[in-house]
Amino acid sequence: MSKSTDIRVVGAALYFLPVKTRVPLKFGAEIVTEATCARVKVRVMNGAGQTAEGWGETPLSTTWVWPSALPLAERAQALQDFCVELAQAWARFEGTGHPMEIGHDFQEQVLPSLLERSKGAGERMPWLAALVCCSPFDIAVHDAYGKLVGRPVYETYGAEFMNRDLGAFLEDSEEASFAGKYPGDFLISNPPTQLPAWHLVGGLDLLDAEELTGDEPQDGYPVLLPDWIRTDGLTCLKVKLRGTDAAWDFERMVRVGEIAMAQGVAWLSADFNCTVTDPAYVNAILDRLRTEQVRIFDRLLYVEQPFPYDLEHHQIDVHSVSSRKPLFLDESAHDWRVVRLGRRLGWNGVALKTCKTQTGALLTACWARAHGMQLMVQDLTNPMLAQIPRVLLAAHVG
Repeated sequence: MSKSTDIRVVGAALYFLPVKTRVPLKFGAEIVTEATCARVKVRVMNGAGQTAEGWGETPLSTTWVWPSALPLAERAQALQDFCVELAQAWARFEGTGHPMEIGHDFQEQVLPSLLERSKGAGERMPWLAALVCCSPFDIAVHDAYGKLVGRPVYETYGAEFMNRDLGAFLEDSEEASFAGKYPGDFLISNPPTQLPAWHLVGGLDLLDAEELTGDEPQDGYPVLLPDWIRTDGLTCLKVKLRGTDAAWDFERMVRVGEIAMAQGVAWLSADFNCTVTDPAYVNAILDRLRTEQVRIFDRLLYVEQPFPYDLEHHQIDVHSVSSRKPLFLDESAHDWRVVRLGRRLGWNGVALKTCKTQTGALLTACWARAHGMQLMVQDLTNPMLAQIPRVLLAAHVG
């Protein structure tokens, strides 16, 4: 049964915005000094002919979404080319309904075939890359819908506006049934207006004055981690690790942890960025922290995605890690189906990201919450418009 508030996409515009990092960002084996943001404007129309425009944006983080031996420039260009294809496909898409329904149908019916036909840069683009390219369009549809109905879009994720309940998107399990339930049933009723944010400590970030070379930016902003903590009142530090050098990773956690304790930081997290292949590597670092640095171990809130992101091809049992600390899917969490597999393998948390589409993030949040998994929202370091939907998601999923 259709509703008078149903919409369809009638136009899409795409812009590419180059962004340079202030200092190099190292995560895993990658070093990033620049990125291109895909900014999208989508126009939607309801059955009465009324229209509204919405905006979406995400960085095309090539090294993150498409690890490969192919030259970086080729991969980056392929992502932009795919965004151009997506702009045309979204403008032609005839699906109608609520943004959750339109976004789901596009990802199920259109995106796979577009990816299959895409020539890429000599190898097939990963599904994660396709989702990231698709995400600004999906986010823009949600944004436009809220404007057209005159409500914050997070107030529209229920039966009043949606034609289909979650049973149309998610499979029931012995633990949870989704028939008659909507995304709004899994969101918090009074979202906060302030949130703690994780400050990312990259692998090249400077920790103390002995590391200064004189080449650092002189723009009035901090360079050293202790100065960042004091300036921004930081309470949470996310530490990027190598995953291939246990001695370095342990020492990095200790050095950052010591600074954190001295500055009153409450929480740490460890992010290996998919570089580990054996749970024993992570377990050894955690056990050594618990034995030698118990105060730092106690501040370690969770561990993020140490293992290869293609979870379906790397089905590693990780119960030994998640029994030590909460273990969060990140790159692997493409959608709720992969999260379901991850849970069977021992993962007990999910890092939600709207750069994999607003629709997908909400469906994943609903499935994970229904099955007792912990939730985080990541990518709050994204610049400009890209930060807005992530902060809103974090506030509303609790």
